[in-house]
Amino acid sequence: MPDLNVNGVAIDDTFAEAFGMRATAIVITGPNRKWARQAAITMTGFATSVIGCGCEAGIDVELSEDETPDGRPGVRVMVFAMSTDELQKQLQNRIGQCVLTSPGSACFAGLIGPTELKMGAALRYFGDGYQISKKLGGRHFWRIPVMDGEFVCEATTGLTKEAVGGGNLLLLARSSAQTLAAAEAAVERINAVPGVIMPFPGGVVRSGSKIGGKYKGMIASTNDAFAPTLKGTVKSALDPDINAVLEIVIDGETSDAVAAAMRAGIQAVVELGPEQGAARISAGNYGGKLGKFLYHLKDLLP
Repeated sequence: MPDLNVNGVAIDDTFAEAFGMRATAIVITGPNRKWARQAAITMTGFATSVIGCGCEAGIDVELSEDETPDGRPGVRVMVFAMSTDELQKQLQNRIGQCVLTSPGSACFAGLIGPTELKMGAALRYFGDGYQISKKLGGRHFWRIPVMDGEFVCEATTGLTKEAVGGGNLLLLARSSAQTLAAAEAAVERINAVPGVIMPFPGGVVRSGSKIGGKYKGMIASTNDAFAPTLKGTVKSALDPDINAVLEIVIDGETSDAVAAAMRAGIQAVVELGPEQGAARISAGNYGGKLGKFLYHLKDLLP
């Protein structure tokens, strides 16, 4: 239950429980910002949760022309998975189907690490023998002929085993409009934190889940304790005046990045206040038994 109150917003004395993951990053460039972003959006589609999508992915940051290897507008994308093999599979398929196919695109390493994942080194075979290997400044690229010219793709990108997935905030409000306003404010603030993504639509998820369920084979099912329509039917975690809950899930390149993102989100919600936004902030956890990363809300208060 709420333990603290900041600007009228109750803060639960609880914690978010997150998990270690594998992650990589790539830089996608295009002939202009529109097409660089389009390739990134397409590549990160259907990547909200490893439960059903195989990976979690999203846009980290947009890059200016002087921040990319080829001097064109770009986007840094991050991809998270539970294993190196799955991450390699998802990366190869998503670049091949969503970036290679996008007009004028190019793809570069967005992370440096001792372990590498294949990009151009795997996709080069699409060139059907006409692909060209190029080394420049200690980096290895492949030039693959396509119908609008060439697809330039760096051979590999780095992998980190220090990534974290599942940092989260639960925003509780008196109405759907208020909780959405709080979520939008938090997402906007978190977007300014480097090295994190929010993989769900617009950074927000309404179908928060718990582990398992009553039906055989269900890995996850609705988080009934936070479902307003089930108050009085189940053991609810909601106050009588709470009628809507939204969750923000955060994946980060490092644990510190996740903590910074959660802190930024909390600050935005607190500043908005309970009249316009959330009346209470909580977080999802499994009692500290499953994930090794615990983010206590009271330690993240602005």
